[in-house]
Amino acid sequence: MSLQSRYDILFEPVRIGPVVSRNRFYQVPHCNGGGYRDPSAVAEMRRVKAEGGWGVVFTEQVEIHHTGEITPYIELHLWDDSDVPMLARMADGIHEFGALAGIELAYSGINGPNLYSREVPMSATALPVRTFTSDPVSAREMTRRDIRDLLRWHRNACKRARSAGYDLVCLYGAHGFGVIQHFLSRTTNQRTDEYGGSLENRSRLMKELLVECRDAIGDQCAITIRLALGEMTNGLGLSNSEIRDLIALHSDLPDLWDMAQGDWESCSGPSRFKEEGAQQELVSGLRDLTDKPIVGVGRFTSPDLMVKQIQSGVLDMIGAARPSIADPFLPNKIREGRMEDIRECIGCNICISGDMTMSLSRCTQNASFMEEWRKGWHPERVPEKGDSRSVLVVGAGPAGLEAARVLGKRGYEVVLAEARSAVGGRVALERKLPGLATWGRVADYREYQISQTDNVEIYLHSELTASQVLEFGFQHVAIATGATWRRDGVARYHVTRMEMDDSVTFLTPDDVMNGACPSGRVLVFDDDHYYMGGVIAELARQQGAEVSLVTPAARVSEWTVNTLEQASIHCRLVEQGITLITGQAVTRIRNGVAELSCAYTARQDHMEIDTLILVTAQVSNTKLWHALESRSEQWADQGIRTVRLVGDALAPAPIAWATYAGYRYAQELDSPEPGDDPPFRREIVTLNSGA
Repeated sequence: MSLQSRYDILFEPVRIGPVVSRNRFYQVPHCNGGGYRDPSAVAEMRRVKAEGGWGVVFTEQVEIHHTGEITPYIELHLWDDSDVPMLARMADGIHEFGALAGIELAYSGINGPNLYSREVPMSATALPVRTFTSDPVSAREMTRRDIRDLLRWHRNACKRARSAGYDLVCLYGAHGFGVIQHFLSRTTNQRTDEYGGSLENRSRLMKELLVECRDAIGDQCAITIRLALGEMTNGLGLSNSEIRDLIALHSDLPDLWDMAQGDWESCSGPSRFKEEGAQQELVSGLRDLTDKPIVGVGRFTSPDLMVKQIQSGVLDMIGAARPSIADPFLPNKIREGRMEDIRECIGCNICISGDMTMSLSRCTQNASFMEEWRKGWHPERVPEKGDSRSVLVVGAGPAGLEAARVLGKRGYEVVLAEARSAVGGRVALERKLPGLATWGRVADYREYQISQTDNVEIYLHSELTASQVLEFGFQHVAIATGATWRRDGVARYHVTRMEMDDSVTFLTPDDVMNGACPSGRVLVFDDDHYYMGGVIAELARQQGAEVSLVTPAARVSEWTVNTLEQASIHCRLVEQGITLITGQAVTRIRNGVAELSCAYTARQDHMEIDTLILVTAQVSNTKLWHALESRSEQWADQGIRTVRLVGDALAPAPIAWATYAGYRYAQELDSPEPGDDPPFRREIVTLNSGA
């Protein structure tokens, strides 16, 4: 079988009610941190995906009414007619490349604290709102009149969606976020009227909404529904077996069933905890219950697995959010047989952190994500080089690799010098840590792309001095020498060196990743609060040590709430027998004893240890930079125009920040200095002329 015919099934058209998708690639709704604040940025991001070959491209969740809004999170609105133009711009962009435009309508119910509108939340049952921040607000139970209002609000939203040019309207009832799921689930529906009790009663609202929307839209748009494949709520919530009964009961109501695994944390689980295609067992067999298409997700990056999902009858369409972010051109690359050019999602969930922090999302693999409009960046096209010719990039970590890749693509003559025996920098080390193997794709993709470029050369075992850099005479020098973990305990809790004697073995993550084996009673002091403390503790435990993890935060790996993995990290560490001590800081090491202090009360405690692993702050490796800076008067004579610090060498941050920094350096080389204005476009609020 030829490569082309092997994947032909993925490019077969699929009928969805009155419309037809050109292929089986279905970008499911996903957030992006832009929403109503950055509508042009969001619209261009979706347009680029249509250009990349996706058959269906959806919005994020779109709030249909001001009584169900989720401030502080920034999602799109469709509250009244004034919201139509920005949504129409997005639909027009998607249509430009022949994709179907989908809009996901959401009423947040018990997930909507209404902090902006100040309306009293409504849901199936009167309960405290269920939000990430546990807002001290309760929802009241919806009356029958409220339900009639809800039907009318959906009708209005459907009419507006149709006027904005959308081909598919999706009703959101998944991830625990939509009012449909709140009525379906016995966790949030404790009603005793015709909308509660039996599955038929609990699905009554879903049926009425589908009928109402169908009537509002007619035969011009498809109606889809997005549901959870089950809830992980100790047996009380909506089960996978009930979902099967639900589909059998209402098999013909929607034009497509869009299935998502459990809550958001389960559905978008990071690669550390979820394999590709992780929901297959939950979705298998649904296809037998309905004649309508089934779409599902699973962080699909392998074309062969996609084909298997279709051929085995599990799915009709390949749903994707994160893989469509990492590579908006994934469908086109498969169609063209360019598998090696796919930027595979690494499942780090840094994209989700944008929505969770109410900021524009980032992608570790695709630095152009959400910069398509703001900076005019494109995931596949770069501008031709400027008037310079040559660039030396020092350091082949994620920033250096990305800079060299894009500089080479632009047409510069590039030399990439790496002191170690392999490229990858921090990624080459971190990919060996528990659960992080997939992160190696960051280095693998860039190394391969560079290998296909004649004008980029990589030199390993090449630790350069300032004199050598000056002698080479490159016109531009990018110093991407990375960072190292501090050994003095300085981070957020300690801003000066922690008091330590030499009675215990002191290690950093660098030591452990380079082969040091922690032994005996090991204490991991995590004042970094991202993933590193947890994975280092896990590795030490796997190597036989007795491990305790101490953090001044209230939760272990606290920042990973934003990547939807904090609870999974906590569970994994407990399952491995690691002692977790939160709200405590290591304040001193003396005579083999770690002295601890409560981060809130300063109450003292202590524990005897053999090894202390400090997961605190990182410090940039700037030795070469300072040496060159001290000889800046020689630069012009040697033909050097600029010397720049890039990535962690400028300021340590997550890997996504490093690839962004490398991409930005390469994009902006030979560009005019931006001056004092922001180096990106932004939306400006228009003042309302009303009194």
